Amino acid sequence: MNLNILVLPGDGIGLEVTREAVRVLRVVAEKWNHQLTLREGLLGGIAIHKTGGPFPAETERLSREADAVLMGAVGLPEFDNFAPEKRPERGLLGIRKTMGVYANLRPVRSYKALLDSSPLKNHLVDGVDMVIVRELTGGLYYGSPRGIYEDAASSGVEGEDATPEIHAVNTMAYSWSEIERVTRMAFELARKRRRKVTSVDKSNVLEVSQLWRRVVTTVAPDYPDVALDHLLVDNCAMQLVLNPKRFDVVVMENMFGDILSDEGAVLAGSIGMLPSASIGAKKASGAWTGLYEPVHGSAPDIAGQNKANPFGAIGSVAAMLEYSFGLTEEAASVNRAMETVLNTGRVTADLRPSGTPATTEEAGEAVCQAI
Repeated sequence: MNLNILVLPGDGIGLEVTREAVRVLRVVAEKWNHQLTLREGLLGGIAIHKTGGPFPAETERLSREADAVLMGAVGLPEFDNFAPEKRPERGLLGIRKTMGVYANLRPVRSYKALLDSSPLKNHLVDGVDMVIVRELTGGLYYGSPRGIYEDAASSGVEGEDATPEIHAVNTMAYSWSEIERVTRMAFELARKRRRKVTSVDKSNVLEVSQLWRRVVTTVAPDYPDVALDHLLVDNCAMQLVLNPKRFDVVVMENMFGDILSDEGAVLAGSIGMLPSASIGAKKASGAWTGLYEPVHGSAPDIAGQNKANPFGAIGSVAAMLEYSFGLTEEAASVNRAMETVLNTGRVTADLRPSGTPATTEEAGEAVCQAI
């Protein structure tokens, strides 16, 4: 099979973890006799430096042509005070919209070798295995109107003495169809797992969440073999800490998913462990269009020091092989190799190994050897 992949290393540690993920891809391609076509593009802060914008037209073109996209991380502190449309993160929103990837799948799994790396007690974490399904192209991050503006009239003083009041607004908006498609993806995933879906909303306060719950409840009878329950987002945040093993597939809107999936990272021992797959429409082959990236950020404080955990990026490669290319055997081999390396303790410092921590490169090489 020809694996046509666009690589977007991005910023900070993105370059380092992506380098190891690509090494794993090369080993898989060689072992299973696949042809690997890799092209590299710019996204985020590095794209701003080189082209003036976070999502250059060339990257947009390449993303449309690729079978799948592997991304590192986006964001640099020097852009923190820039207008939202000029920050590196706007490149993320742009590529997600371009590719039409509407569901972000974030698996959260505990490994025996990492139970002591989680701040939670072992008996709470041991056996955790869930997938958080985050709607990715709607909600507050895309809604309109949005912005920061001044309004003199709102200060309550008229005439020459009026002083402008500064306001900010973001709009959370969803349509029935946007909610339905991500809900159906959650139910389809649950059918291949433990057949339980938990839908998360804030329907006691938000009209958008009331629609969300209505849609999910309407879709559920089409999947009579899958159990459904609903949780308010604040209760879900608590249950992720108190009773994380109760979850199988958890589906939620964009911002809730952004926040709660990072909470889920604690269960795995480190945010550096978490991969993600952003999935869109199915192709004629039955494979999904996909954008794959570790959940962690660009971590500029450790960039260039060869100490970042590459497992989130490598796990994203496993997800890519499974979802975008249908290569389940190859994907399983990558996941088994990561677990093998975890059991040896040859891991980076964030996982608190008993011996000398491995470098990013050493951890990646160990996975390649295990494959």
